[in-house]
Amino acid sequence: MTLPAEDEAPSPALTATQTALAAEHAAVYGYGVLGGRIAGKRRTEASAAYDGHRARRDALMRTVRDLGGAPVAADAAYALPFAVTDTVSALRLAAVLEDRVAGVYSDLVRATEGPARADAAGALREAAVRAARWRGGNVAFPGLAERAPGAGPAEKTGPVEAAGADGTG
Repeated sequence: MTLPAEDEAPSPALTATQTALAAEHAAVYGYGVLGGRIAGKRRTEASAAYDGHRARRDALMRTVRDLGGAPVAADAAYALPFAVTDTVSALRLAAVLEDRVAGVYSDLVRATEGPARADAAGALREAAVRAARWRGGNVAFPGLAERAPGAGPAEKTGPVEAAGADGTG
């Protein structure tokens, strides 16, 4: 493996992988917040999603290193898009988190090839399925914010905003 020179721009695959890692950090945080507001069977689903995002996060950290980068660190806290005060808002947050993760995995699918693309496509599919379960319905093009219901021009997000890294999350 050849590591990039310090003055070399990171590859599109490394950039997209770092963005996916940032999104997974945010998802792990978000599930930590919403987990305390959900009970019963839905809590079991939230716990499984939390574990899944932790596993994806850890795998992405290894991938970033394999691509010659230093994994982006998790923030101490993330701004939530709305207050999570009850089960309804917790379920809504879970759907938002999955939509955001699907968006960055969509970018990762475009930036990679071979086994890395297959892994990214699998992660996109998992996020889309979880989002549909949390929302109670699906969207036509998971991972594409501009195709989401009600998305107007002001609601389109890039990978950084989708990951919640813009601070407005």
